Order: sequence, then C-alpha cells, then structure tokens
Amino acid sequence: MTDNIDITSLPEKVRKFGAFVDGKIQPPLLGHTTIRNSPAHDVPVTECASCSEDDVNIAVTSARAAFDDRRWSGLSGSQRATVLLNAGKLIRERNNEIAYWETLETGKPISQTIGEVAGCADMFDYASGLARTIHGDSFNNLGDDLFGVVTREPVGVVGLITPWNFPFLILCERVPYILASGCTLVAKPSEVTSATTVLLAEILSEAGLPNGVMNVVTGSGSVVGQALCEHNHIDMISFTGSTAVGRNVIRASGETNFKKLGLELGGKNPQIVFADANLLDAADGVAFGMCFNTGQCCVSGSRLIVERSVMPKFLELLKAKLSKVIVGDPLDKKTQMGAITTETQNATILSYIDKGKEEGAILSFGSGALDTDVGQFIGPVVFEEVTRDMKVYSDEIFGPVISVSPFDTIDEAIKMANDTKYGLAASVWSETVEKVLQVSRQVQAGRFWVNTTLAGGPELPLGGFKQSGWGREAGKYGVEEYTQIKSVHFSTGKRAHWIQ
Repeated sequence: MTDNIDITSLPEKVRKFGAFVDGKIQPPLLGHTTIRNSPAHDVPVTECASCSEDDVNIAVTSARAAFDDRRWSGLSGSQRATVLLNAGKLIRERNNEIAYWETLETGKPISQTIGEVAGCADMFDYASGLARTIHGDSFNNLGDDLFGVVTREPVGVVGLITPWNFPFLILCERVPYILASGCTLVAKPSEVTSATTVLLAEILSEAGLPNGVMNVVTGSGSVVGQALCEHNHIDMISFTGSTAVGRNVIRASGETNFKKLGLELGGKNPQIVFADANLLDAADGVAFGMCFNTGQCCVSGSRLIVERSVMPKFLELLKAKLSKVIVGDPLDKKTQMGAITTETQNATILSYIDKGKEEGAILSFGSGALDTDVGQFIGPVVFEEVTRDMKVYSDEIFGPVISVSPFDTIDEAIKMANDTKYGLAASVWSETVEKVLQVSRQVQAGRFWVNTTLAGGPELPLGGFKQSGWGREAGKYGVEEYTQIKSVHFSTGKRAHWIQ
C-alpha cells in the first residue's frame, strides 16, 4: 500500500487484518474476528483475527522450523543487517499509513504517532549495525594445551507479547533486536491494537525476511498469550504490561520448559524538582511527562516531588501549562492529548480520581472525564496534600493524573522517590551538578532523566528495577537479551590418558 492516505479523515470502510504466519496473511482457523472501534470517534475502524490455540501452534511450528533449519540464524550478520535496513526504509515510506491506523486504534494524536513511527525506523537502522557486531571472547591464558572461546548464540524462538498503549513503538523496541540476534519470533499484540503489528510483519517480508521468521497471532491474552507462555517450543517470552499480569507470565512460562523471560512492567515514576531548577522548563517537562500519551505510559511521570520552598510557585507554573494542553480529535495535528484507549482503562482512571477525593487528597486542577459528543477523553488532573497511604500515591493509575508531595532535603527527596515497589523511570530537575549526580546514583530506576523526561534513542537500554521487570531492551543490551552464552574448550595438546 502506498502512503498516499488522508490522515485527517476517518476511513471509508473497516480495514481487515488476518494473522501472519509463514510469510503470508492467514485467516484464523475458527473464522472468528474482532471489530475495533476508534476510542476517539466511536466508529469501527479495523477487523482483526481472533486466533485460537491451534493458530498459535501453527505459528510456533513455523517459527520453530525457521530457527531449526537456520534460514535466518545461519546468515551472516551483514545479510541480516541488509534486511533490517530495508525494513527501516520501508517503514519510512509507509510512515503515514502506520501512524494513521495506530491513531485510529489507540486514540493517540496523529502528530505523536507520526513521530513514533519515524523513531521506529531508527531502531531498525541501529539494530542492523548490531547484527554485524555480535561477538564473544577468547581465552588464551589456559595453558598450551587448552584454548577457550565464548560465543553468543540466538536464544531460539521468542514469544513477543506487547501492550495497547504503544503498539508499534514497543514492538519496534524489540523486533529488530530479536532479529539481529538471529532469533525467530511469534508476536502477539493486544487484541484492541493489532493492526500495526501485522503491518510490520508484511513490511519485513517485503524487506527480505525469510518466511516463518516473524509470525503474528492476534487475539486475547487469555487464549493466545497464555498459549505462547505455556508452549514447549517457545524458548523465551518478552512481555510488556502490568506487574500483575507479569506474575502470571512468570508462572505460565515455568510450567513447561523454563523459558527465559524479559519483562517490562509497571511504574510509579517520580519527577523531582529542586528550588534551583529552571522552574519554567521543569513545569513544561512535568506537564509533558504526565500528559504524554494521556498518561498511558509505563514511564509516565506520575509523582511530583517538589522542594517545599518553591512548591506554590511551581504548581502555579504547572497548572498554567496544563491549562493550555490541547485535548481533542487525534486526527487533528494540533491535538496534544487524544482519547483513552480502552473503556476499561477509562473507567479505571476515573475510579482513581474518585478514590483520591474520597481518601482526602485535594483535587487542585482538572476534574476527570471531559464532556464530548463522541469518544472517551480525560483531561490532566493534579492532586495535592497526598499521603503515602493513599492509592493515588502508590498505585499505577496509567492516566494523566499526578500526585504532589513536598520535600525539604535531598535525602528526603531520594527516600520519597524510592518509596514504591516499582523502579522503572525517574526525572530530576536542578541546575546543580552535585545534586543531580547524587539523586541519579541513589534513586532506583532503570531509566533516569536529568532536566528532561521521556527522552532517548535506540542506543540506550530500557528496563526497570524491583517490580518493574527483568532484563533490558534496545541498545546493544537489547541484542544480548536475546542471546545465550556458550563456552567452547579446544584441546590443543596431546591427551594424557585417564585409563592406562
């Protein structure tokens, strides 16, 4: 499909997407499909396959055969790199198409999805270089009779389970690295945002990826996701989602073959603002950190920890920024916050707003649901006088809601930042080098931003501490995540026989 698409209007008809198995689109065996309505417009936009366990078995068999016969892992790094570079080029050529269907299914602004898709192409470019640089080590210090080599080998068949909040971005933070390592995969996107995962599989096939190396099965987590986690021919599961579901993935993955696991889970991420920060910059950054993707972001800055002496002034600046955020039709390029992606999540966010008020927190900005003719929209919300026993303080709300807490000393700020079961991300705002160094060293978070937030690129790894997950994605670590290490010992001398 060409990228000559009107991204400002709703589609004239529902677009159908099947599963993608062994290099081609396949209908689900039972013929079941799911219609997805745009959460911003309340109209049907896509129809995707609802796969069964039998569909999963066929897809895994395809991926297993593709790995075992070495049609991909047996290629040179330069050959794999060529395919990944081709894919990056094709993603750029189809940027608007991918962004359009992503916006329709998720409700996020078209300006955001266009940027995200461009960043995804960069992931493939970067991973192509890593495909050529995978290497091991050698040990020439074992004496004259023994030589040692350490190699990195692909882990095998990967089951990739991705969420609905960043369907294409999170997919592309993993797929090019999985492929660069030489693995094959079966991807399972969220059943409400499946379209762009199928599009990526088509693009990779066009880019030269051999049949069976990337397969896509769409459908519910309880059926398709569970089947992948329990499947004996899946060697590794990469899961992104909530910590609660992550626990289920751990249990299911150990039932058969003790799969390797990569987990990126929940977060309740602090943004620490010191009195010596550029407060206007910090206010803009905090607003961005809590509102980006309508707060449906695992690294969203949902806890504001601000130095008490400047808290009144800073909150005034923050609320002034929030009052200017443009919430509305995601197909309008001026929109900054779109719709809440699912009805369940919409209800969850609103319930937390009600809970915060019930527990005694002061709702000092916003109200919750916005009054619109169509769609489900929630504007930014600020809670003050929040105590650590409140749900809005401790729970991941996954919406544009921030809780505010004051601090007096740097040690207090660090203690408050670490006062959570999560450790996914954090930000600090200060003009003092010593402060940001101390905070960045002592706050427990896998990603840390100084005088910015939600920034990065394909070079830097993603992942969390504590109950925010295991392992790392992206960067060179992202390829290493999908490999295993083998020690090879070469005897170079005459054997001294054990049995005479």
